[in-house]
Amino acid sequence: MPRRRLTRVLASTLLALTAATATGGWTFGSHTQPVQGPPAGAAAWRADDSLGVPLPDPRDAAPAEVAAFFAALTGDQRSDLAARHPLTVGNLDGAPLTLRYAANALAWQEHYGVPPDPGRQLLAFDPRGRGTFAEVFGDLPSAERTAVVVPGSDNDLDTYNTPTTWARALHDQLTADAPGTASATVAWIGYTTPDGVGPDQATDRLARAGAPRLERFLAGLAVTTAPTAAPPTVLCHSYGSVVCGLAARDAGTHLAAGDLVFLGSPGTRAGSAAALGTGARVWASRAPADWISAVPNVQVLGLGHGTDPTDPAYGARVFTSDDAGGHAGYGTPGTDALRNLSAITLGAYELIGCAPTSPECSDVPLH
Repeated sequence: MPRRRLTRVLASTLLALTAATATGGWTFGSHTQPVQGPPAGAAAWRADDSLGVPLPDPRDAAPAEVAAFFAALTGDQRSDLAARHPLTVGNLDGAPLTLRYAANALAWQEHYGVPPDPGRQLLAFDPRGRGTFAEVFGDLPSAERTAVVVPGSDNDLDTYNTPTTWARALHDQLTADAPGTASATVAWIGYTTPDGVGPDQATDRLARAGAPRLERFLAGLAVTTAPTAAPPTVLCHSYGSVVCGLAARDAGTHLAAGDLVFLGSPGTRAGSAAALGTGARVWASRAPADWISAVPNVQVLGLGHGTDPTDPAYGARVFTSDDAGGHAGYGTPGTDALRNLSAITLGAYELIGCAPTSPECSDVPLH
């Protein structure tokens, strides 16, 4: 590629990505430092010998190992650990879900001086940096069908309206569509997202820090939810598509997801659905009025996120979002987008509205 053309491509990619993937404010973002490793308190947890055995190391203990450890404890022992180490227990994938809710309520109160609002179910809470957390809607321990919302830019402890609103609305839709099926949704703001409009949106730096956290979170759900539950549907919005794409490529067929859905995506850092290497069904949709269409789908010298997953050449199952409003409207009640997301989560593939470019999107086989 001639140098002059390359310069234009790089400039347009950066400018378009930083504009079109913003879901919140339009301030120029700084170079954001991702939250990594276990939260504060992990050293005290590792030094705790009250049970006479080593506690699972939050740095590297597999969720299945964590689940087995807690299963061997009495109820009083579990509660005592949560009370003494709320930040560790509350963020420990594989720990019992209701125990994590209780631990995170304690950690929230210790950090803010007041308890969270009654009824909130916080599955993760880490106030470091801009903060990360996960919130559950519905009865997750007994749910047969679940969905996890992975958001894009400008989501943290202070700004999270899009993912939590979507998760709540989707749970309401699931309940209306299948009242006899226990369901739950999770707003997973579990990684450090790009902040404002800036170069972080044009690279995969923050996504690479977030992808292992998503893989681990999903693995934790697999060992703590009902054994008869279907693998979760993972809804990846905007820059969250980059996180999901990298998680899928890293985990391959071991990614604990049944369906992977890209919404308003700038690209997934993979040239095709097959290149993700996942056993999950891969879906994509983009609203007609979504400004993400202005993003150049290129990947040059680390800038840009590659092929649009709604492109027929990508190979995803493409469904309609015709009446979703703009970039953040995919979870709006009454839209075809939300109804399609409900149908995917419930496995009711015959009810999905397929895009004209993907007339067989409702076929059930994985590939």
